[in-house]
Order: sequence, then structure tokens, then C-alpha cells
Amino acid sequence: MSRMEAGSEAEDTALAYLRQAGLKLLQRNYRCKAGEIDLVMLDGATLALIEVRYRSTEQFGGAAASVTYWKQRRLINAARYLLATRKDLRRYPARFDVVAISALRREVRWIKGAFFASDR
Repeated sequence: MSRMEAGSEAEDTALAYLRQAGLKLLQRNYRCKAGEIDLVMLDGATLALIEVRYRSTEQFGGAAASVTYWKQRRLINAARYLLATRKDLRRYPARFDVVAISALRREVRWIKGAFFASDR
């Protein structure tokens, strides 16, 4: 399986998991010049901006640890662009979640509020 296929399959898994938890998909693979957000969903009255990470091994800390400071910055910038262009989404409080999928453990871990945007 190619890296792209594995990533797409991981996003499918995360989407199914989150839908079962009651979230509603608004957009998949939102792309802009600032970056990409894998899943834009509503969790009740909260906008969930979700990064899906898949790792086949636990080497280097696993899937959750792969959301580095620089990856967070790109997600924050993409979210700012999304909210600047989609005024209808501004009414919701937003949070950044990570869905970490480990092939080795065969587990899906949903980390709500995984990191926060700051003005630094």
C-alpha cells in the first residue's frame, strides 16, 4: 500500500470513528495556501479542526507525537484562512483535535483540544 493510500485509509477510519461519536462532517481535506486541514467537523456547537496522523510503528513517539510545533503552525494558519473565507463558521467556538492511528496497536486515539492557537 502506498503512503497516500495509507493516509486516505487512515482518514476514512478517523471519519467513521468520529461520525460514530456524533460529529458531523463539513469538509474533508480543506486546502489553502497556508496548509491543509484533514477534517472540518461539528461536535455539537463546536467546530472541530482535525488532523489525522497514522503511523505503522511507534518509533519516534508514534502518531500523536508527529504533530510538531511546525505542523501545528500550519494547521493554525489554515484555520485562520478557513475562518476568513467561511464567515458562516465564525459563529462556532473552534478547537484543534488530533486523531492518532497506530497500526501496531490497532487503536484509534482521539485527542480533543490537542493544542491551542496563540498569537505568538
